[in-house]
Amino acid sequence: MEARTPALLDDYLFDLRGYLVLKDAVEPELLERLNRAVDAVPPLQMGEWLGNAHRRDYTRDTGFELHNCVELGGPFEELIDHPGWINYLRHYCGEEQSYVEGLFIDECILSVRGPGGHHPVHSGGYRGALRGAYHYANGVFRCGQCNIILALTDISPGDGATMVIPGSHKSNFPHPLQGDYARGDRMDNLAGAVEVPLNKGDAVLFVDGIMHGGSSRINQGERRVVIYRYGASWAATRFGYEYSQALLDRLTPERRRILQPIPPLRPPVRAA
Repeated sequence: MEARTPALLDDYLFDLRGYLVLKDAVEPELLERLNRAVDAVPPLQMGEWLGNAHRRDYTRDTGFELHNCVELGGPFEELIDHPGWINYLRHYCGEEQSYVEGLFIDECILSVRGPGGHHPVHSGGYRGALRGAYHYANGVFRCGQCNIILALTDISPGDGATMVIPGSHKSNFPHPLQGDYARGDRMDNLAGAVEVPLNKGDAVLFVDGIMHGGSSRINQGERRVVIYRYGASWAATRFGYEYSQALLDRLTPERRRILQPIPPLRPPVRAA
């Protein structure tokens, strides 16, 4: 696939709404390999590790969530700098035209959610963390973090689609009806929220500062997505996950620079 580049209309809509839908972001063949890899993941209890990947569900309702999923290798490594979106991330959150230009993957998560599951509403511009903040000035974007959610299955009404409140990444006021994340309040009927349906292979890109969550899945079956959160090259992983040396050693130089943009700087080892 040839690398896609954001157009002027993309910039306009991203600034206005805080999100974009990238149709057919990955190739059908890669999509098939990703789903086969998900099928091969063994059952894991909360807190269990699979190599250097870790099951860490955000809440009891968010479903199976495998953090550091790039450690599963193969097709997950190909997503690091996938041409379907990598230039968008460089543009929106890669400190473009600065002395620290470059990207870093903060989190990468495989999420599988069944009937009844949802992700509570969170974020928004009001008192939002700088880590996920939206900013544009002097002709460049300076977003703290942008997320890619890639649909591995069709996500239609009732399937638990991602929900957003368009424009809320710039809100100066709290949502009066937002509810409480810790309490697990659902986003389904929140005023101003819209679902973002996706066909398998589509991706939604959004600034982390937009108010977002996951609608309730009422249909049978599974909602499968992969989430890659990109930030500036100087960032650090949210939960302290580290990438295994085996993974770093087998990556292409470009992919390694995204996972480890600033390698450790140590004095040379002196002979005894």
